[in-house]
Amino acid sequence: MRQKSYVYSACGLLAFLLLWEGFTRLSFVSQSLVPSPSDLPTAFLREYRSGKWQEMLWLSLGHYGKGFGIGSGLGVVFGVLTGMYLKLEWTFAWLVRLLRPIPNLAWAPFAIIWFGVDEAAAVFIISIGVFWIVFFAAQGAIRSVDRELIELANAFGFRSGPEQLVKVLLPAATPGILVGLRTALGQAWMAVVAAEIFGVSGLGSRMMQASSLLATDLVVLYMLTMALLYGLMDTVFVAVQSYLLRWKA
Repeated sequence: MRQKSYVYSACGLLAFLLLWEGFTRLSFVSQSLVPSPSDLPTAFLREYRSGKWQEMLWLSLGHYGKGFGIGSGLGVVFGVLTGMYLKLEWTFAWLVRLLRPIPNLAWAPFAIIWFGVDEAAAVFIISIGVFWIVFFAAQGAIRSVDRELIELANAFGFRSGPEQLVKVLLPAATPGILVGLRTALGQAWMAVVAAEIFGVSGLGSRMMQASSLLATDLVVLYMLTMALLYGLMDTVFVAVQSYLLRWKA
């Protein structure tokens, strides 16, 4: 069954590429606006040989890794704490409601003022985009833990917050937290583009440079680069997730 799904997926992708190629070759769509798939290998080789592709890739991976690490780390910590302690959730409830609706892109002016057009500004914007997703996932996962498990932990002498966290809450909440982290993997790439269009070097800034020159083949090339990177990261994450949750099988 799985092999059939792969075959159907490959056929769907191939049909899309052929349709795309046909529309551009038959001039239904101008190649100055949308490049044909057959133009992309040439664009890639040109960028690769110049060293630009590798340079932009490593810069963006650096921004991505740091932003995702900081945002998800803080999201898990604050989400778990507010999930464990109701008074703490009440304390920050209105602050969360005030800040949550603000898009991470809206923080860009402050990021530039505080950090300048630098890597730190990009990391800051990415971290905010990741933080809220992981925060709510962690908080909800802790809140949804069966209260009977906590009562059982009390009966066995695990009464302190740290003991219950290690013995009951984290193991039970891990599936929900991992779902939030997986969602944040994709959100972080959106935030990378948002963070880099203001001049911070990386895949996003290179895309903007290419678009200003109407080099649509390069724009699509870097779009595909981010898509493939996300696909690879998501595949690795799912494998790690399956390993960590093997006890549920």
